[in-house]
Amino acid sequence: MGSRRLGLLLGAGFIAAGAFSQLILPGAKAQTPQAGEIDLIIRNGTIYPGGAAPFRGDVAISGDKIVYVGPHAPASAKRVIDASGMIVAPGFIDTHTHVDDALTSELPAARLVLPFLTQGVTTAFIGVDGVGNPAIADSFGKGVNRDSGINYASYVGFGAVRLQVIGAADRQPTPQELGKMQNLVAGAMCEGALGLSTGLFYAPQSFAKLDEVVALSRIAAARGGVYDSHLRDESSYTIGLSGAVDEALEIGKQAQIPVHIAHIKALGVDVQGQAGVIIEKIEAARRAGQIVHADQYPWSASGTGLSAALLPRWAQDGGRAATLARFDDPAQMAKILPAMADNLRRRGGPASILITQGPAETIGKTLEQISKETGADPVATAVAILRRNEAGIASFNQSDADIAALMKRPWVVTSSDASEGHPRYYASFARKYSVYVKEKKVIDLRTFIDQSTAVTADLFSLTGRGHLKAGAFADVVVFDPARYGPRADYVHPALFSQGMRTVLVNGKIAIDDGAPTGIAAGRPLPRTPKAGSCR
Repeated sequence: MGSRRLGLLLGAGFIAAGAFSQLILPGAKAQTPQAGEIDLIIRNGTIYPGGAAPFRGDVAISGDKIVYVGPHAPASAKRVIDASGMIVAPGFIDTHTHVDDALTSELPAARLVLPFLTQGVTTAFIGVDGVGNPAIADSFGKGVNRDSGINYASYVGFGAVRLQVIGAADRQPTPQELGKMQNLVAGAMCEGALGLSTGLFYAPQSFAKLDEVVALSRIAAARGGVYDSHLRDESSYTIGLSGAVDEALEIGKQAQIPVHIAHIKALGVDVQGQAGVIIEKIEAARRAGQIVHADQYPWSASGTGLSAALLPRWAQDGGRAATLARFDDPAQMAKILPAMADNLRRRGGPASILITQGPAETIGKTLEQISKETGADPVATAVAILRRNEAGIASFNQSDADIAALMKRPWVVTSSDASEGHPRYYASFARKYSVYVKEKKVIDLRTFIDQSTAVTADLFSLTGRGHLKAGAFADVVVFDPARYGPRADYVHPALFSQGMRTVLVNGKIAIDDGAPTGIAAGRPLPRTPKAGSCR
């Protein structure tokens, strides 16, 4: 690629090497590395350091730290990687994932999380949607030799706490039960949780009222945590998208806790086009001094369970066994079926529901296709599937205009919501670059990198991550701007992305010349609780 063409791709703000001053992490010493001190130099790349303009130069690494970022690292090194024509950036940070099982697997290959490394993701947040294990030290591998391919931080989950104390019932906690739940949250925060995560859309979390969520959020707030929420409604199921945003903001105000809205979107035909309204609500709160931010995945199809998408919440009271019993009760089915039909309409109809997990003969087909094959109407088809087992779906329910409007906001960072059966597990960061930077030009390259690195690290106080600076941890990616992109799609969701040439995690090479090395250098990243809050 010629220098003029590369310069056009990189965008405005490019720093000439001669005008550059070395980037230094606060507290680190500014000094030129000496021969014999350097393990690796990445030379001649176009460096996007995270939160600053790009320039051509070198990155030098010793051990697990970056020791130099600048126009030229003069020292020799044990290894030199020529990054001419390549983009060099901090490792990407994914704020909303479902890789908990992979990271805690007994299988070393699963713990590498190669779908992330091949996209350049070096750090992930788990425990989202309210599922985070209250025994969070177990999630961090306490007392277990369990190496991982990526770094990870974890939330304590509101749903997991509620299930442990109350179970799956639709009722409010007693004062004693609320106290137990608060103690579980406090214990998890003191063991390093990022904060409290909720999935208020999902039963049994949906049964909780605002004051219960506020009571637990205050516990997280007192220990320096964040309130992370899959909103109670991203569509028009209950209180509506607008009402759900209001609720999240109100929880933040009452609990005095930063609010992070997970996978922000306008889901379904009833709310498409409302991104502008949501943006104004959030930005008004930010102007008033409230800390609010969000993440977003770059797909028009969400991923969830078939029951969560179509069943009314009251029909899930008591868990799966109780739901199946209702399926055998004609009086209750007379209420369930119309509610399911309306939820199916809300999501765009049976052609908009793709089965990604479930009975083998249904995977890769839409609910409409299965309905035609069986001769049953779509709602009856969904019930028949659910009688056999829960099914995972990709639900096509968002507009391109809403996706673009939200992506442009400076308080929205990149995420994947990675889950098996959906291409977002393998390709979210690659797709955001390929589709929204190169193809549609919704954002520029620097914005994509900052939203995937520095902005995220700064919002969540991930010290030493998200920036290429002397003193920072050596989470570094080198990718080909002409080739980096997704291979996975909705029909073939488990294909590795391409164009990621080198990935370092804590100074170790996890991807070398495009191929996995098998090295597991990731680390748990427990959050340090607020001073004096844990005794």
